Amino acid sequence: MKGRIIKLKKEDLLLERLKRYKESDIYPFHMPGHKRCKNEFTNEFLNPYEIDITEIEGFDNLHHPEGILKDSMEWAAEVYGADKTYYLINGSSSGILSAICSTSPLNGKIIISRNCHKSVYHGVILNYLKTEYIYPQIIDELWINGGISVNDVEKILENNSDANAVLIVSPSYDGIVSDICGIAEIVHKKGIPLIVDEAHGAHFSFDKREKKRFFPRSALDCGADIVIQSLHKTLPSFTQTAVMHVRKGYINLEKLEWYLQIYQSSSPSYVLMAGIEKCIFEMEKKGMRYCKRFEKEICQMRKSLSKMKCLHLLDKVIIGYFGVYDIDCSKIVVSCRNTIISGEFLGKLLREKYHLEMEMCGVDYVVAITTFFDSQEGLYRLTKAFLEIDEMLFQKNFGETEKTNIDTINTRFVWENKIPEVCMPLAKARETKCKKVRINNCEGKISGEFIYLYPPGIPIIVPGERINQEIINQILQYKKLGLSIQGMEDKTSEYLMVCIEE
Repeated sequence: MKGRIIKLKKEDLLLERLKRYKESDIYPFHMPGHKRCKNEFTNEFLNPYEIDITEIEGFDNLHHPEGILKDSMEWAAEVYGADKTYYLINGSSSGILSAICSTSPLNGKIIISRNCHKSVYHGVILNYLKTEYIYPQIIDELWINGGISVNDVEKILENNSDANAVLIVSPSYDGIVSDICGIAEIVHKKGIPLIVDEAHGAHFSFDKREKKRFFPRSALDCGADIVIQSLHKTLPSFTQTAVMHVRKGYINLEKLEWYLQIYQSSSPSYVLMAGIEKCIFEMEKKGMRYCKRFEKEICQMRKSLSKMKCLHLLDKVIIGYFGVYDIDCSKIVVSCRNTIISGEFLGKLLREKYHLEMEMCGVDYVVAITTFFDSQEGLYRLTKAFLEIDEMLFQKNFGETEKTNIDTINTRFVWENKIPEVCMPLAKARETKCKKVRINNCEGKISGEFIYLYPPGIPIIVPGERINQEIINQILQYKKLGLSIQGMEDKTSEYLMVCIEE
């Protein structure tokens, strides 16, 4: 087999790269939530090699827990107020796949919000499900997805009496929270379960205040039947760790647990499980203390950023509009819409000039994840950077070489009146014979693959949908902006696999 001959040197090893990155002054405004900081919590954790074991006597088995893991997960359920809590060492994706497959039988139907994570679509494919989509509203001022309307859920359910479950994401990648109480009530009237992908809201559960809460209430407290949370996104836990909470009544627990065995490794990491347990233990003991301190720091930061003249901060004034029931103030969402720069350029500027790494750079906004473990110095650096960039925009103090071609970002994409036609189920489209066609020539053809920006992994089009010109235009504009288009077999994003229609 001919190919490149790669000679790996020690300095090229991933471990060595991680060491060098650790020693740099780049500050992480992205997951994981522990922010790689050294403190009393992280220092208690041992060298992972010293505690890396398998299922030996006395350490139980995650797939058939009868001892310490059973006790640990029952304790965690009490902490969260769930009937059952499961540790997930394959990330939230394993919980989402298990939830979908256990509630929606083969060839069944599920109602999902269009802005769901790609793992939801993978679950749909695996069980050959038919889908109906609930589209989030669009926040005009910022051009980001708003919330899922209770009325929209009710209308979809009225027209789909054969639906087996409803799955929505809340909070969204941008921290937008939908009215889960209202949605759960509507869904339960139809006698089916509500699944909530709360991957980005693991910290919600630890604001225990009944009044004047800083964080929104968890979907678990709002009546959802299955709630999946990624601990690593906003709490001090290792990447790939998550939990799934269940309320009894609408869920077949035996079926759910069977699917968990399918979608989780047969050799679960005890290092990751110990990290999950330690994280929950820490938050149970100190969560409210963290929350109160964090609230003070973030409120001060938001107060400063509210003075920006050109950049725009997503804030609580949006609540009550565009389906937004609440927002997660720990997500710092800053829009550069109507300025001469794109979100990609803003993220690049923050990275290269200020050594601040964002969680996501969209078409015309960036997202910074802040957590309980951010330092005051880090928050100050981010605030100062945004204010300086805003002043440069106000003074028009950008050199010609730094300007973004504004013509490439004038046209924005909204789903209203442009929803693609569904021609066949996802699974069928994935199994249909396809051919490669240049994207410019794909109008009217049926997509055989996904197209999405990652992050956040929300599909622009999914297999089985007919491609319209608006979608083609959007893809081409994303390419001009240098955004990361994924899902396509062609890594250059020039060609799309389309279904061969009989």
